[in-house]
Amino acid sequence: MPTVPDRMSPIDALFSAALAVQARAHAPYSGFRVGAAVLDETGAVHAGCNVENAAYPVGTCAEAGAIAAMVAGGGRRIAAILVLGDGEALVTPCGACRQRIREFAAPDAPVHVAGPEGLRRSFTLDALLPVSFGPDNLGVGA
Repeated sequence: MPTVPDRMSPIDALFSAALAVQARAHAPYSGFRVGAAVLDETGAVHAGCNVENAAYPVGTCAEAGAIAAMVAGGGRRIAAILVLGDGEALVTPCGACRQRIREFAAPDAPVHVAGPEGLRRSFTLDALLPVSFGPDNLGVGA
């Protein structure tokens, strides 16, 4: 797993990883490629891209792929996440991905949204998913 190089900021490392995987997205139906990268609690960077499917509901969001890569790599906490999409509008995580992020991130975790030119805006998870339901609601340490 790559980690953030000493000479690079965490946001730059996340952007670089998301940009690299965005190019590999499988988006033959929408043509809308998305890349995402998470920084875990150890400083490792994990990336994922959207993977569409002819049966539309079974496609996978980039954020879900990055989270799965983090878990497969041994990471357990999202320290920060960056989502990269094309177009003029902000490409924020969908509702389902906001809940997926919540499973592994604290309410104050930064969620960065970028376009091809770079960072567009940053939020906290709590700003995107206020009063959320998470592991702590079930008595499980987050």
